[in-house]
Amino acid sequence: MKFLISTCLLLVAVCAHSTPNKYIALTLDDSPRAASGYFDGPTRANKLIAALKAHDVAQAAFFSVSAHLNQEGITRLNAYSDAGHLIANHTHDHPDFNTLTLAQYIANFEQADRELSQFKTMTKLFRFPYLREGDTVEKRDGMRAALAAKGYRNGYVTVNTYDWFIENQFQKAIKDGVKVDLIRMSHYYVDMMVQSIEAYDELAIKELGRSPKHVLLLHEMDITALFLGDLIAELKRKGWIIISPLTAYEDEIATFQTTEVLPYNPGRIGEIARANGQTKGLWPQALQESYLDQQFEQQVMQVVAPK
Repeated sequence: MKFLISTCLLLVAVCAHSTPNKYIALTLDDSPRAASGYFDGPTRANKLIAALKAHDVAQAAFFSVSAHLNQEGITRLNAYSDAGHLIANHTHDHPDFNTLTLAQYIANFEQADRELSQFKTMTKLFRFPYLREGDTVEKRDGMRAALAAKGYRNGYVTVNTYDWFIENQFQKAIKDGVKVDLIRMSHYYVDMMVQSIEAYDELAIKELGRSPKHVLLLHEMDITALFLGDLIAELKRKGWIIISPLTAYEDEIATFQTTEVLPYNPGRIGEIARANGQTKGLWPQALQESYLDQQFEQQVMQVVAPK
């Protein structure tokens, strides 16, 4: 009996040792995002802060748009900052780099740098809106130089998501008078986010031979406020460890720079995969709008028939 117990303990130890930890940081774009649907802005902020605290996430990053800094927006960002979360640069008014000149884009970035400097946890991380880093060599390299000159690092993502599309589905249903089952909505949201995370992690392991410190792209929206806690709980159940974005950006992939010009950027893992010769599968199924429409209809809108 003692031998049997010892053998079982040894097997548990071996299994635990053979499964490496997986790490992921939470980042939310577009704050303080317009709030005119399910929640108002202060309620959204309070719920996000509460969810992060309840699930022991000490630090997330809010990539912020300075054009939204009216008094309510300033109060919202101060609330995130006071809770210990990072405020980072997401441009002044969220332009598409593909439609601006380099000079216009740099001016937009620099305006946000000035206006966001008022927040005590402002951190020099910059995320390109739409992840578009320049559709010409001049624009790509010019913006890299502008970031370096201001002491910024690229706030890349490793896991892209279409949570913004799911937010649109949810808000449209509410506006249309549909009584959305929030439990079903949570399951759908978590399912789609986890599908994206696991797909990008599988791609990373294929291309890097390991799971890097991941950076998850979310948005400061009502569905995030509603279901972020459920997502964190599911990630922890699956063995993921939530880390600070600052820790995530210490991964060695932070120094990677693609030599390609990518008008539509798939994120850092996709960039690496392209550099290794892969051109397909860089946007997983959970980022396909037709698939999301199908899943929303099946998981949220359809009533399950009794057995």
